[in-house]
Amino acid sequence: MGEALSLADIMESNPIEQVGEQLLAAAATVLYQQGDTEAAITATDVSAVDMHLWNSNEYGPDEYKVYFTVEPQLVEQFTDAVIDRIVDGMHSVLPKRVAIRIESIEVCPVVPVPSPDWRKQLRAANGPMPTNQARKLRLEPEDQHPIEDDLHFTNEWEHKLYRVLKERQATLPDNETIGILPLAGMRVLGYTREPDFLITYKGRAGVIEVDGFHHGKPHRASNDHSRDNLMLSAGVRWVGRIHVRDMGTKAEVEKFVDNFLARLVRQ
Repeated sequence: MGEALSLADIMESNPIEQVGEQLLAAAATVLYQQGDTEAAITATDVSAVDMHLWNSNEYGPDEYKVYFTVEPQLVEQFTDAVIDRIVDGMHSVLPKRVAIRIESIEVCPVVPVPSPDWRKQLRAANGPMPTNQARKLRLEPEDQHPIEDDLHFTNEWEHKLYRVLKERQATLPDNETIGILPLAGMRVLGYTREPDFLITYKGRAGVIEVDGFHHGKPHRASNDHSRDNLMLSAGVRWVGRIHVRDMGTKAEVEKFVDNFLARLVRQ
């Protein structure tokens, strides 16, 4: 097994433009060790790091602009304060013998790669009988997200929950069945929302949200609470949330679904 390379070794043996991932990883680790879990965990949501020379200085460090590529729904968590702390973290791990400076960080949402039949997909998305079911996902190549029963899901966790919901649906009598609407577009006051699941049961409508690890951050939790209140004010009887860390086994998901349906009919 070869000897581990230091960040300085990596930066000296590769073009600076190609070491952004290692630099961010080192910065995030240091931020976490220093107790800044918000900035550290936010950094883990970066899909790609690109560094570009902005200003070359003969007598001082070269200045670079850094571009973070992230999923569109995660852009809002990269606040100015968080970005400033990530910049500080990157500067703190830069080897002294590597004369560069991070001038700024720009956060760029992922631009989906169109599939060969993008024309057909766009026309279908805006056809005479449009559907709001996962409109954004339907414009992406189908191998980039789960699909079952002609329904689209953002990730494997939503797909896992759907299968448990469908199994629960199959056990109910015909006159007490549940409706399962994944990623249905919903307009509430001032906003368009796309709940992970809208569930109808016994004359009531409820929402299930599958929370990823970024939902534990204080500002995200506050945003989630505000969105939940808007849906409750619009007539949704109950909003249930399940975190992906609580979906390790099928039994855990089944217990959540049973509790959600029981709570929904009590509202």
